[in-house]
Amino acid sequence: MSEQPVVPDRVADPWGRRTPYPAGGNWPTRVDEHLVAGVSADQVRQWVTSACVLCSNGCGLRIGVADGRVVGVRGQAGDRVNRGRLGPKGLYGWQGQQRDRLTTPLVRAEGGELVACDWDTAMNRVVARSRELLDRWGPLSHAFYTSGQLLLEEYYTLSVIGKAGLGTPHMDGNTRLCTATADAALKESFGTDGQPACYADVDHCDTLVLHGHNAAETQTVLWARVLDRLAGPDRPRLVCVDPRRTEVARHADVHLPVRPGTNLALLNGLLREVLHRGWVDHDWVAAHTLGLDELARVVADYPAGRVADICGVSARDVLAAAEVFGTGQRVLSTVLQGVYQSHQATASACQVNNLHLLRGMLGRPGCGVLQMNGQPTAQNTRECGANGDLPGFRNWANPRHVRELAELWDVAEETIPHTGPPTHAMQIFRYAEQGSVRLLWIAGTNPAVSLPDLDRVRRILGGDTVFVVVSDAYLTETAELADVVLPSALWGEKTGTFTNTDRTVHLAEQAVPPPGQARGDLDTWLDYARRMGFRTRSGRPLPWWSTPAEAFAEWQRCSAGRPCDYTGMSYQALRERHGIQWPCTPDRPQGTERLYVDGVFNTDTDYCEDFGHELLTGAARTEQQHRATAPGGRALLRAAHHTEPPHGPNADYPLRLTTGRTVYHFHTRTKTGRAPQLAEAAPAPWVELSDVDARRLGVVEGDVVRLTTPQGSVELPARVVRAEPGTVFVPFHYGQRASESTLDGGRTHAANELVPTGWDPVSKQPVVKVCGVRVRRVGAGTGPAPAPELGAARRVVVGPPGATAAGGDRPCT
Repeated sequence: MSEQPVVPDRVADPWGRRTPYPAGGNWPTRVDEHLVAGVSADQVRQWVTSACVLCSNGCGLRIGVADGRVVGVRGQAGDRVNRGRLGPKGLYGWQGQQRDRLTTPLVRAEGGELVACDWDTAMNRVVARSRELLDRWGPLSHAFYTSGQLLLEEYYTLSVIGKAGLGTPHMDGNTRLCTATADAALKESFGTDGQPACYADVDHCDTLVLHGHNAAETQTVLWARVLDRLAGPDRPRLVCVDPRRTEVARHADVHLPVRPGTNLALLNGLLREVLHRGWVDHDWVAAHTLGLDELARVVADYPAGRVADICGVSARDVLAAAEVFGTGQRVLSTVLQGVYQSHQATASACQVNNLHLLRGMLGRPGCGVLQMNGQPTAQNTRECGANGDLPGFRNWANPRHVRELAELWDVAEETIPHTGPPTHAMQIFRYAEQGSVRLLWIAGTNPAVSLPDLDRVRRILGGDTVFVVVSDAYLTETAELADVVLPSALWGEKTGTFTNTDRTVHLAEQAVPPPGQARGDLDTWLDYARRMGFRTRSGRPLPWWSTPAEAFAEWQRCSAGRPCDYTGMSYQALRERHGIQWPCTPDRPQGTERLYVDGVFNTDTDYCEDFGHELLTGAARTEQQHRATAPGGRALLRAAHHTEPPHGPNADYPLRLTTGRTVYHFHTRTKTGRAPQLAEAAPAPWVELSDVDARRLGVVEGDVVRLTTPQGSVELPARVVRAEPGTVFVPFHYGQRASESTLDGGRTHAANELVPTGWDPVSKQPVVKVCGVRVRRVGAGTGPAPAPELGAARRVVVGPPGATAAGGDRPCT
């Protein structure tokens, strides 16, 4: 295909024209480009190397600069991830950076209002409070809550400051909301984090199974790659596990619309069929795994009929899905939020790993698992320890690993928190509520919209028990509650690297300066460390680096010899190669496409990142227990029984509420809500009801309905869709700011108003995909709901109660 850029309409067509190709072929190039009105390509003075940070794909692109400002983006033709393609968020979302930016620090005045000031004033206030709390209460008084949007160099610097400077275990990111279960499941099964498969496996597979992964909306360019295989001469078979009739489901050979909260029962049923029908590579399993007998004992209780009753699907479809998986010769599975944010998340994700282990479907082209991330730099929080873990996938419970870091950082071992597990985000907010965390620094995220049980979260942030520092580029709902707000540089305004879902590292270079006094987070945290006077044992400043390149070099030292080894990379190589996968070492400078090709896993007790947990309770296994199993580089087949979700439907709240994403927006819309094309495509929240439930409730398209859970109520316009009855869907992107111009007076309509506080016992990821809800019509609407006319949101025409639904799925507009 030609590499001549095309100017697509990614609102009307999020996936673009088809470029079919066969199994084993190279995905053809298609270069997408968008420039602001009035600027032509020949007016662009510079194209700067970068990659998109608006989904976990991490698509390579170049930033167009003219007259000192960003004027457009163009897909990178040679990039291994996207071959030049860009989705709606990548093509248009950057425009949100050009509106409503914070340009000066803000501090809370005596009258309660936020007022502008200079950096010295703001940082002096932060440092004075920090020193006061350290002197009186010690390091446990401090906590950090960051994003999946920062750069590797920033995460690693913060990790060193928090662990070696302050010595606090209270550090996590909003990656806890999207990727913690991927991390946990990979550790439980394979010993350490790190995706076994890669995106190129789409090119080779003959079978695709997507578990709770609405790739058509959350990773549009990856879905375009799948569509091109589906349109090719040897179409792979496709299984979709999703309660909604997504675009993925429409293309599937088997769609399993499971009830939210029942993933583990389904996966146990699939495992039972694989075992009972002999679709097992017994020699490979015997040589490379442990735990088969226990797994077989547990899944024996899940015949297809029982699974069908639990999950609300047909036994025939359960058997059909098992056969597709069990007879595929090159099977690729992906997993995302439909599993991670639901009941028994880690246990369910481990069963996907188990399916591949039973069939020996790892380490070969087309064979593997992608435990997807929700954010583009989520992998870096995990690698660098900004999620609370120790950097380099080291084990906090392994004294040798702690000693390695102490020597690397030139600090005392006892400074590095390792007497217990790191503090996860939900516990950090609980400590802030109780008063033991007294300084909470939030960077690049908006928990006043994104966390569950929002009324409680806002009370914590706006109360007097905790001093809140927010580093952000916008005055978000969270920043409005802060004591100090620090203006941050964004993508394209600073230089650094980040790693996508399939371990591909990209270099994102600075194209333009940040607005006003805004700074990159690296500079902000180094400034804090210098003012605090953190030092190594030998007297050097801690951290001792000052530039992104120096931070990257120090990270290479930290990653050496660990699974995420970066020692063979360089900024120059990343400029030339357009994406390199770790591990990348001097003797393997091209990087590593797939992990575990030799069937040897990272489960050795002295090397593994975690000793494992009991999947139902989360009880941690000790080093002695782990060593007694003698894993010896073998993968672990982890098993667990299905239980009913604790906040599921009941007589008072008879329907199941689930939340999720729409194709046009990212997280809480701080960027995409300010991009004109994306804001117009999905301007305000809505609720999706099945046509069956709508008729029963007397609801037609656009009617306003009230959703009530034990946590609270919201009122939203209804989108009536073709779906299984009993499940209600609300997009989670929208907070108070999103509704000011479209709904009643700016009152919040955030989905997380309805969601209780609860989390998976192993990954500690909040459960936001299943809770009981009551729905009641409260008034007529003024027109169709403000939902996109594609994907699962396609509306149907519903008549009065008792009537038959007319029409069908509306075509995409």
